[in-house]
Amino acid sequence: MRCRVRRAFTLIELLVVVAIVAVLIGLLLPAVQKVRVAAARVKCANNLKQIGLALHNYMDSHNGLPANGNYVWTGSAVATTNAWSAAARVLPQIEQESLFRGIDFTTSYNSQPGISSKRVGTFMCPAEVNDAGHGTDATYGNKHWPINYAMNTGTWAVLTAKVAGMQTGDGAFGPNRGYTPGDFADGMSNTLAAAEVKAFTNRIGGASSTATFSPAPALPPSPVALSSFALSAFNPSSFTHVEWVDGKVHETGFTTVFTPNTPVTYSSGGTSYDVDLVLTTESSRGDTYAAVTARSFHDGGVNVLLMDGSVRFVTNSIPLGVWRALGTRAGGEVAWDY
Repeated sequence: MRCRVRRAFTLIELLVVVAIVAVLIGLLLPAVQKVRVAAARVKCANNLKQIGLALHNYMDSHNGLPANGNYVWTGSAVATTNAWSAAARVLPQIEQESLFRGIDFTTSYNSQPGISSKRVGTFMCPAEVNDAGHGTDATYGNKHWPINYAMNTGTWAVLTAKVAGMQTGDGAFGPNRGYTPGDFADGMSNTLAAAEVKAFTNRIGGASSTATFSPAPALPPSPVALSSFALSAFNPSSFTHVEWVDGKVHETGFTTVFTPNTPVTYSSGGTSYDVDLVLTTESSRGDTYAAVTARSFHDGGVNVLLMDGSVRFVTNSIPLGVWRALGTRAGGEVAWDY
């Protein structure tokens, strides 16, 4: 009876197989990564779509949009009567009724870490690399959670003339007032409602919290022009869009000073930072002007929500004039195709 001897792989054959597998993996990995990137962008757009539906449902039941914070002049200072964001006010419309019911809107979010520390999935883009809590709390670990979808507060001015009546900006959202469909003379399909922003973007501020401007400062034509303002000392631990509960522009708003993903570079200590500028916050006496830029981790642009509820991907190359026109609710500009 003859014995059959099984022939094993030779070393060369094994190396060839390993090389083929390595080549196949090398070919597949970029394809898998592209699928993941595309899926993240689609999921991000769906989040904005849900926010758009929530805003329209809110308008139907409240006869207008939610305000992004409320402030009054007391005769000697600006008082915050309700600091909560528009995002917090539409929680029931995005199936977060339980979280909403836990909020006491008559007190500050700073005293309610059980709310402010929570992550709201609809507010986070899956491509965000800093999807993590901010601040510390003895009970909940973190005190706040970021947000990736900011409300359109207009081109540049957010809240000015605080001593004389509180003048809000020209966007879809702002402090003290919730706009109605009739306020959108430019058309709701031609006005931004929200756009993507990056969490933990570094923030710079003005040197004075009481500075007012007459006439109003011109729109900065480029990031370099921001250096013409007197700025405060840079704090690398000061960020924007890390508190979804806060109605201030640097937390849940953006402006259309610069087109999406425009690098706004600030150098400090030999390190360059991509920053947002807020000359002074809404709760301070000075005029609030802001260059808070729409940014994303998607290649080439950002997802945006229009006031008619539609979602589009806007490229970084959109003309600045068109982008600023989309930022106004009643500016009378013509926002041609983009």
